[in-house]
Amino acid sequence: MGKSSKDKRDLYYRRAKEEGWRARSAFKLLQLNEQFDLFSGVTRVVDLCAAPGSWSQVLSKEIFTKDHSPDARIVAVDLQPMSPIDHVTTLQADITHPKTLERIMEIFGGKKADFVCSDGAPDVTGLHDLDEYIQAQLILSALQLATCVLKEGGSFVAKIFRGRDIDLLYSQLGYLFDKVICAKPRASRSSSLESFIVCIGYRPRAGWKPELRPDLSTEEFFQDMGIGRARLHSDLAVDDEERKVAPFIACGDLNSIDSDATYSRGEVGRSLDPVQMPTAPPYKRALERKRGEQPSE
Repeated sequence: MGKSSKDKRDLYYRRAKEEGWRARSAFKLLQLNEQFDLFSGVTRVVDLCAAPGSWSQVLSKEIFTKDHSPDARIVAVDLQPMSPIDHVTTLQADITHPKTLERIMEIFGGKKADFVCSDGAPDVTGLHDLDEYIQAQLILSALQLATCVLKEGGSFVAKIFRGRDIDLLYSQLGYLFDKVICAKPRASRSSSLESFIVCIGYRPRAGWKPELRPDLSTEEFFQDMGIGRARLHSDLAVDDEERKVAPFIACGDLNSIDSDATYSRGEVGRSLDPVQMPTAPPYKRALERKRGEQPSE
């Protein structure tokens, strides 16, 4: 969370720091839960692309209540290091690698997850078609792991960039879930293409056993799902294609904070300290060299 002029006047930014969240994105998951009751009955969760950890903070607070289940487990996975979070097991690992799946299942004691979420996004280039394609591939990579670790009836939530080809992704997710909904939390800026795909009621395809392998592309991973594609027969009869259209829902109180607006700071003159210092800042080596120190590995 930076300290630009706009950040200082963004009330979600200031509220996140005041309430101890590592990023303003925590409010997005809270608003999604308000709309869809995602945490009801949930005991085992996988948070993918989790750094810096604001979603894991929300999951820890919401799931580990006074009457939480003794089987409750939260696993946060990211390539970047993360500072510890109460009740959360952090893994610095690749979400596409089979060993990551094995480690998650070990932590869960061989039991499947109730909920898998991903707030990950690539470093955007400004080339919208490229950014949307890379984000779609990231979602499919997260979905690969989700299909291997998610129990039947479980839920999956991931960040998406809405573009002209997003209907194809909705359709692909519709093959595996009873409900697929595109949601826009109030905390997500309206000026951004960002939304969240909420998938409820996981149902594996009959006869299909997902297997996470590093040598398989996302297309190869899903190719044996047995999807009913449209086909024209010699007698001109047509087999209908399975396809779903995701409804769009706005989440959060419309009378609450406007994420696109900047507000006066009033008489508040003090600067709020960071909730969590950077764990691996890109400028670390430069600072060490400037001070004449030996760069750390």
